[in-house]
Amino acid sequence: MSIGPSFDTGILRIRLKAAEDKVKAFESGEKYVRMQEQFKAVFREQNAKIRRLEEELRKAHAETVDVRKIWSEIFDDVYREANAGKFALRKEIARLGQRVLEVERQRDAAMDRLRDELRNKNRELYELKAALYDAEQKIAALTARINKDHTNSSKSSSQSPNHKTIPNGREKSGKKPGGQKGHIHHERKQMEPTEVVAIPAPPIYTDDPNFKETGRIIRKQLIKLHVNVEVIEYQTPEFRNQATGQRVHAAFPEGLKDEVAYDGTVKAFAYLLNNECYVGIGKTQSFIKEVTGGGLDLSTGLICSLSRQFSEKTKEERDEVFLKLFSAPVMHADFTFGRMNGSQTAVMICAAGDTVLYQGRPKKGEEGVEGSPLEFYDGILISDHEAALIKHGSKNQECMAHIKRYLISSIENEKNLTWNAMMKEWIKDAVIYWNDVHNGGEEDLEKVAELDQRYDEIITTAKTEYEYEPPGEYFKDGYNLYKRMAEEKERYTLFLHDPRVEPDNNLAERCARKFKRKAAQVMCFRSQNGVDWFCDGLSIIQSIKATGKNIYESVKERFNAGLEV
Repeated sequence: MSIGPSFDTGILRIRLKAAEDKVKAFESGEKYVRMQEQFKAVFREQNAKIRRLEEELRKAHAETVDVRKIWSEIFDDVYREANAGKFALRKEIARLGQRVLEVERQRDAAMDRLRDELRNKNRELYELKAALYDAEQKIAALTARINKDHTNSSKSSSQSPNHKTIPNGREKSGKKPGGQKGHIHHERKQMEPTEVVAIPAPPIYTDDPNFKETGRIIRKQLIKLHVNVEVIEYQTPEFRNQATGQRVHAAFPEGLKDEVAYDGTVKAFAYLLNNECYVGIGKTQSFIKEVTGGGLDLSTGLICSLSRQFSEKTKEERDEVFLKLFSAPVMHADFTFGRMNGSQTAVMICAAGDTVLYQGRPKKGEEGVEGSPLEFYDGILISDHEAALIKHGSKNQECMAHIKRYLISSIENEKNLTWNAMMKEWIKDAVIYWNDVHNGGEEDLEKVAELDQRYDEIITTAKTEYEYEPPGEYFKDGYNLYKRMAEEKERYTLFLHDPRVEPDNNLAERCARKFKRKAAQVMCFRSQNGVDWFCDGLSIIQSIKATGKNIYESVKERFNAGLEV
């Protein structure tokens, strides 16, 4: 059974207390005084003994004088005995003096030993305190890592299973969900009927003179959906050259190369199910077969190849999107990730307004930026402080939504600081001002100057706090954020001076969700080509949505391009 460190520390503290008491006794002189008093007591006892012997000697001298003549020989013996007694006393006194000196040497040695022990204990105590501080810093760093989620870091909410509902900023009204009392009923939209079924009035109303027709017709519609397969077969007679054996026939319309071909209606339906509705290839195949009553049974290979076909047919459109983004004054950029053949793959997202371009990349960083509109972009870039992204663009704006999360992490792990909460409140006020201007309000230069001044004051507060109490070795996220915000102020305040610049990168974040949904559905793409083809199609679909056109019809037209039927 092992004794814990708390028990050993307790013993050390008791021993250290006893040693400190001994040292204090010697340093105060109390121990030395007691030793002197003991020596004086012994000395007084010996002096008393000497005086007693001297008194006896005096009496002996008196008696010797009286009987000198008679007892001369006895006097000599007594005198020798007295001299022998004095010699013994002097010897005893010398012995006691040596004993006092020895005691003093022992006292000095004991004090030296206690000082050494105290020095060693202080060193051990310092080492224990240093180890305790180091352990507390490690615990704080591990706690921060464990508590890291989508609310206090750049980690996405999809990577935090069972997370709490993300608030939408709405205030609860306390009313029940649904239409409220007095609310106008919104009826379902009626369609042009293809068949009218008249229901005759019952005799109970027509035969009763009290009932008269109002002229109003009550209509209720039953809407049905039918999916029919239309098959157009082209036939032409074949001819054989009797001399050469050559077989020939009339030319079929352009696009009819195989015995069975599918036009854009079929391809668009299957493509959108798989890529826009995120239905798996196998389920897309079985659904189309069942909804057509078994009349249309597409192969999984055909469904899989639709992404490649759509990518090839829309290359020129993507080039136009590329140029449009390249010339945009403000652009959002971000990377998102998926799985490809067991390894990570990246997607470069560039967005400006309703224009979005997705580009599959084997990895992020400079290699991911190459070939994208961002590579030689000279406008204003909004990003999430990605190292490879902030190198591009004439100016950069940091995503303040991410900065707010980093500040929340600093508040949770650096509770003794105040600058982080102040900066979080500053972001809130700055974004409110930008929203007012963006929604039609007038720019207020005094308000911008006041926000700039508050920003500088908060940075000064952060500097003072970190100088007074430097950051721990294992959690420097808050300190690193302060350094960036102090050195690169323009990246965090550009949206205040230019209303075109949004304060966050939510546009690119929202676009990234499109790919994330597909990545979650397929789990893992089989090849990088599959990632590229999906991204190509997603860029065109987002452009179609921006124009407000019918997605199905638009995709069908692109698949039918080059098909002369």
